Amino acid sequence: MNRLTNKLMKDGYLRTDLIIEAFAFVKRIEFVPSDMDLQADIDMPLPVGCGQTISQPTTVAIMLELLDPHPKHKILDVGSGSGWTTALLSHIVGKEGKVIALETIKELCDLGRKNTDKFGFVKEGIAEFYNMDGSSGNEARAPYDRILVSATANEVPEKLSSQLKIGGKLVMPVKNCLYYMEKIRENDFYEEEYPGFSFVPLVTKKTNN
Repeated sequence: MNRLTNKLMKDGYLRTDLIIEAFAFVKRIEFVPSDMDLQADIDMPLPVGCGQTISQPTTVAIMLELLDPHPKHKILDVGSGSGWTTALLSHIVGKEGKVIALETIKELCDLGRKNTDKFGFVKEGIAEFYNMDGSSGNEARAPYDRILVSATANEVPEKLSSQLKIGGKLVMPVKNCLYYMEKIRENDFYEEEYPGFSFVPLVTKKTNN
């Protein structure tokens, strides 16, 4: 068990065995620039280039605990950045699951793919990366058991909530809150808000696939 995982467990942010195992296996140091290696286990956001950051570990732990991912799930990971959340989710869903990663900045999309495949998740067909507008989701691969969004917006994009399966869950920052949504029936959602978070904005500019 690495130091970061132990700290997150001790502080009560990591509670679920599947998520704990993912944090222990998918080390954050593989997703930060080499000159940030010594800071990889510090509980703070770190720059990864292109004006973007890799999220604070406590925030990622809270989001994954809310998301409640399981083996065999198909998960949409919006704003995948340098690939850490995609790799964590790929470890959890396993070879019978799928993680669809969307990143609007091509350089980061390529970096995230490369980083995630350090663990073989791309080669094994578990993780797929797309350089596209995350606010529109990826309708061609929908519906999803879970949707994770790591960039903030003023509201949940309707295109994302529509791509959830019945019973599916979505976690994303909305303004300064973490927003939890569960799809009960078509156009019927259970929702909760958790205040006190800060994220980079969700970029909606389209890029080439």
